[in-house]
This record gives sequence, structure tokens and C-alpha cells, in this order.
Amino acid sequence: QVQLVESGGGLVQAGGSLRLSCAASGRTFSSYTMGWFRQAPGKEREFVGAISWLGDSSYYADSVKGRFTISRDNAKNTVYLQMNSLKPEDTAVYYCAAALRYYGPSRAHYNYWGQGTQVTVSS
Repeated sequence: QVQLVESGGGLVQAGGSLRLSCAASGRTFSSYTMGWFRQAPGKEREFVGAISWLGDSSYYADSVKGRFTISRDNAKNTVYLQMNSLKPEDTAVYYCAAALRYYGPSRAHYNYWGQGTQVTVSS
């Protein structure tokens, strides 16, 4: 069982930066791929990016590539999403999620989810 708690959301102007954190409980955090997803009002939840269980590989949706970076600290059971050059279209609730024996963008393969944190980017 893994419990996830996101933090770090807030209101930021376009062009600004935010760093989200996701703290995980459980002793097997390092076994999980960690993903970030987001959901804007009236839209489906979409994949943002993921990082492998060792943290040696990551990949991103085209919409955030070059602006967002995922990292993890397995000693602290925490994964981060650094968001730079934010745009109004990045406004959404951001969720972290954990997947075991899967490394990819499919929501269905992520077993555990956090409650989400709101990110609002003003123009």
C-alpha cells in the first residue's frame, strides 16, 4: 500500500515557476514508477510525465517537454515536479501517482493516487 500526498500548488503568473512535491508512505517507494498527471476543468486527466523507479529515466508529454522536470529522492520517499515557464493552459489540478512494474503514460496502470494540488497560472 502506498499513500501519496501532493503539495506546492498555488497561484503564479505566466512565465513563473512552481515546484510540486509528492510525499509517499511505505517502504517500497523505490520500486514504483512515479507519474504526474493533471486535470483541467471539463477535461480528462492527462499524463504530464513519469520517472522510473531508480530515477535514471524520465519522459514527458509534448506539451510540457523542456519546461517541466521530474526528479525523485528515494531516501526521502518524495518525487518532485519542477515547472518552469508556466502558461495559463497549465492551470489544472496536479496529481502524482505510483505504478508497479509499469513505465508509461496510461492512467489505468497507476495503482495509487494522491488527492491533487491546484496550480493556477494567471495571464
